[in-house]
Amino acid sequence: MTSVNFLSVIIPVYNSENSIEPLLNRLSDAMVDLDFEVILVNDGSRDDSEAICMRLAIERPEVKLLSLRRNFGEFNAVMCGLNYAQGKYCVMIDDDFQNPPEEILKLIEKAESGNCGVVYTYYDKKEHAGYRNIGSRLVNWVTSFLLDKPKELYLSSFKLIRQEVVQEIIKYTGPFPYIDGLIFRVTRNIGTVQVKHNKREAGRSNYTPRKLISLFLNILFCYSALPIRLFMPISLGLTGLGSLLLIFLFGQWILGPDPKGWQVVTATLIFIGGIQCTLLSVLGEYIGKSFMAQSGQPQYVIKHKIGW
Repeated sequence: MTSVNFLSVIIPVYNSENSIEPLLNRLSDAMVDLDFEVILVNDGSRDDSEAICMRLAIERPEVKLLSLRRNFGEFNAVMCGLNYAQGKYCVMIDDDFQNPPEEILKLIEKAESGNCGVVYTYYDKKEHAGYRNIGSRLVNWVTSFLLDKPKELYLSSFKLIRQEVVQEIIKYTGPFPYIDGLIFRVTRNIGTVQVKHNKREAGRSNYTPRKLISLFLNILFCYSALPIRLFMPISLGLTGLGSLLLIFLFGQWILGPDPKGWQVVTATLIFIGGIQCTLLSVLGEYIGKSFMAQSGQPQYVIKHKIGW
């Protein structure tokens, strides 16, 4: 794809009727000296966000709209935007003003000075709800463990990606995109920059505990085979422990007092049954994800395209 803009700003939109136009006003003021495009991806909003985005795409030449037929999720919406972005740099920013659009200039400066393929942001203080901060720390730990991510690197949704890295990322066409996981498949040339993080100006976060759990499971089962491999040493360890217990019970049976049979049988069945269920659950996750990936489930479906 030939780059025709210096910057593409991708904004996934979900139930943001009160914030999206003020955000674009501030963004236009901040980027006044740059050649940029704004790609709004309406992710099946249930309010008037789609109508507002359609009007903005008609009125403003730099604004383009991709409206999806249903809610596919933030990462799918971002992947949709990346597939159409033409800028040398692509920046993802939320629609809720927690990331001030003026801070985009810091990301560009870092990318230009350090020749980074990706620039992540981090915050002195995060203005998220408590459960989101806990979820972020959990995801950060899991990605460090599974993706070999540096522990000190915070995987924020507000980031910049060079177009050549974007072209590698969008080769993934499966239904479970995890942008950060795809980034680490492509490059380790990553920079960071500190930015402001504001309180949400309107509405409430669309990242519910259910979505955080879904994200955690996608990372765990779609981007690493490590979890299932961990069960081999665990199973061997449990087999060894079981052997030692059987030897101990056999010795107790010889030397006395005799162990009660029903206690041994009950404990053994519960123990083995729990291990079997755990293994089947993990196997089921992999089979389920593989089935969904091969079933033709779309990453996204576009309903409207305006401004292209």
